[in-house]
Amino acid sequence: MRRDRTFFTGLVGVTAVVGWLIWTGIADTLVYYHTPSELLALAASDDLIQERGVKVSGHVVPGSYAASSRELLHTFLVSDPDDPEVRITVEFRHPIPDTFSDEAEVVMEGRYLGDGVFAATEVLTKCGSRYEAMPEEGDYSDYADYGDDGDYSDYSGSDEYGAEDHESGDAAGDGGPSDASAPAGTGSER
Repeated sequence: MRRDRTFFTGLVGVTAVVGWLIWTGIADTLVYYHTPSELLALAASDDLIQERGVKVSGHVVPGSYAASSRELLHTFLVSDPDDPEVRITVEFRHPIPDTFSDEAEVVMEGRYLGDGVFAATEVLTKCGSRYEAMPEEGDYSDYADYGDDGDYSDYSGSDEYGAEDHESGDAAGDGGPSDASAPAGTGSER
């Protein structure tokens, strides 16, 4: 009875430690990002927001992107997805992602400097519109000229190099029977 109690106590302890490790691991990877409206509201209520890094998500305002010719500086406006009138200015001093464009949805990490300026240290773009969806089931009208329901009546029985059909038993070039199903050296000669 004492061994069972010790085993059960050890099992509970190990389970608690593993649960705590999983929880802290997940909590560290879960990073919430704010919209520009939420960032401005947070900045109005929290004086320390300028000292902490935050993530912000929004849409790049068309025509707002500008790159400096004298230094590595990209500036653009980001609007709130829910309220396009709310905008923040973003300053980014690293190479811009290849998928970045006007009207792109972006997620930025950095610090809010105040006066509507966000200094981004990382810019990620969401590029779902770059990829087209597969056609729906049965919507293969572009492939209609390949025959209906597997009709291969135009198949000549030889490949593009002039080799005969492998099912007929004739191998290209030797004129003799071919036993492709028997492995070499198994005595398929009779």
